[in-house]
Amino acid sequence: MYRALSIVTVLSLCACASPAPPAPTPAVEIRTQVVRDPELERQVTQLEIQLMERDALIERQNAQLEHALKELVGTMGKLRSLATRAEAASAMAEADVALKTIGNSGRNSSALRQATWLMQQSSAEFQRKNFGGALYLANQAKAAAHLRGTGAGVDELRPGEVAFLGPVKLRARMHSNVRAGPGMNFGVSYSADSGSALSGLSYLGEWIRVKNEAGNEGWIFGSLVTRRED
Repeated sequence: MYRALSIVTVLSLCACASPAPPAPTPAVEIRTQVVRDPELERQVTQLEIQLMERDALIERQNAQLEHALKELVGTMGKLRSLATRAEAASAMAEADVALKTIGNSGRNSSALRQATWLMQQSSAEFQRKNFGGALYLANQAKAAAHLRGTGAGVDELRPGEVAFLGPVKLRARMHSNVRAGPGMNFGVSYSADSGSALSGLSYLGEWIRVKNEAGNEGWIFGSLVTRRED
């Protein structure tokens, strides 16, 4: 009897015992690792520099278009009254002088090619005795040559350096060092405060040759500047 009670007691205790809780699942820590591609970053910086130049070129072309329209309005009266041979010849001579004053650094610029083409057309109209047309085209050639003549103004380019068609308005993104050459191995020429105005003159790889408002030149890394809207 006692043995039977013992068995019953043991079975009762086993039935009342609660199951052991499951072991906690260890937390999984997810880490995101950013892999930088130097070559991709270099390409992005160069594209940003070219975009800056394109925006500046669009602004100058809009200004050139406005100037051309003013020239057209101003010459319409002469076109109607048949401008004299002397007026056309004088304008062509002035345009030719303007073209010759452009240095070798601008020989391959689109503005100079346009001015040269306009001069060729002006000469052709002059030969046809269309002095009004020759005068108009010569004035347009002068305007195009003047546009290139007011360009970035880099006297001597380094190997591989590309001059902008004209000064590109920039501002410093942050306090940055402007160096004596296009590379970290060059000494610091001066510092540009965050937001300070700079003028882009040319670029070489990821570096931009800039000039500050005091007229000091130097080189700054392309990602440290952005376009300046006046």
